[in-house]
Amino acid sequence: MSKEMLNALDTLEAEKGVSKTIVIEALEAALISAYKRHYGQSQNVEVDFDENEGDINVYAVKEVTDEVMDSQLEISLKDATAINPAYEVGDRIRFEVTPKDFGRIAAQTAKQVILQRVREAERSIIYDEFSAYENDIMQGVVERQDRRYIYVNLGKIEAVLSKQDQMPNEHYQAHDKIKVYVTRVENTSKGPQVFVSRTHPDLLRRLFEQEVPEIYDGTVEILSIAREAGDRAKIAVRSIDPDIDPVGTCVGPQGQRVQALVNELKGENMDIVEWNEDPAIYIANSLNPSEVSDVIFDMENPKVCTVVVPDNQLSLAIGKRGQNARLAAKLTAYKIDIKSESDMEDFYAQLDEEEDASEATDTEEVEDTVLEDNNEAFDEEHVSNVSDESEPES
Repeated sequence: MSKEMLNALDTLEAEKGVSKTIVIEALEAALISAYKRHYGQSQNVEVDFDENEGDINVYAVKEVTDEVMDSQLEISLKDATAINPAYEVGDRIRFEVTPKDFGRIAAQTAKQVILQRVREAERSIIYDEFSAYENDIMQGVVERQDRRYIYVNLGKIEAVLSKQDQMPNEHYQAHDKIKVYVTRVENTSKGPQVFVSRTHPDLLRRLFEQEVPEIYDGTVEILSIAREAGDRAKIAVRSIDPDIDPVGTCVGPQGQRVQALVNELKGENMDIVEWNEDPAIYIANSLNPSEVSDVIFDMENPKVCTVVVPDNQLSLAIGKRGQNARLAAKLTAYKIDIKSESDMEDFYAQLDEEEDASEATDTEEVEDTVLEDNNEAFDEEHVSNVSDESEPES
């Protein structure tokens, strides 16, 4: 049994990466519990595992005292010096108490400890491996589903795809191959748990990196993503090379690159717009495919603006159920109010009328004030004259 145990520990260390020292420490602790449980002993015991021969010995440990209060835990100084005259009060003496049939118990305990350590090692390896894929993309196979999750086989582990992470326009069937974005990896008491998503905006980022070499090598950068999964998305890109068109690079020849992503996401439409350091140009680009006549920023709040579009472009700029405007606002981080040119003309005309009315009111008020001042001056002069005439001659 001793040689078999040593071979098992060597194999465990070589194949699973579990340190032999750690296993031996765990084994010794487990054997102490097994000894006390099987033999009803409560004294202090230690277990030694011989790493060379594989032998296991159990020792009862007693402390040398002047007066023995508990014979299972203590030994008198007289009895201790009878064993070895060098012993003093406070020393600890070990007595071997290895039972004859302890080998069978040791073998069972060792088996349990080794299996437990193997499971822990496998969980640790899987956790470390999949932690490296956090915030990255993987391909898996749909295994099964229940009311809460769809379970996706990633090879060594099943990942979970929750309701909110599922595409509303997709229906998942067993054995379907899908690409998923790993949102987080948790090390739970039941083992590693991987959570994945099909709706996360960064799924688009990783898909573009796979499809567009210029994005992967950093020549073209994705600066912002706004997405309503399964329906439509907007992606803002820029190029660090002035000779490379970032939008055309992402679209690809005859739209092949972006079409590959649309197919992967089951028809989700994508607007690729060019980022610009000028907020007005960037906002105008974000409302693609509509035309923009002007962008007017709020002086009190720089993150609020009014976008003016031609009358025939208003519906296109707003989009179905306001989707185009909503995605543009998410993409640019601006609050966008869209108005047609005629609406703005009416707005400015109303402002002019209000200004004219205000000016007229101000003029009337000034005239009234002047008239009142003149009347008051006349009254004062009249009173003064009357007062002068009424004074008696001296």
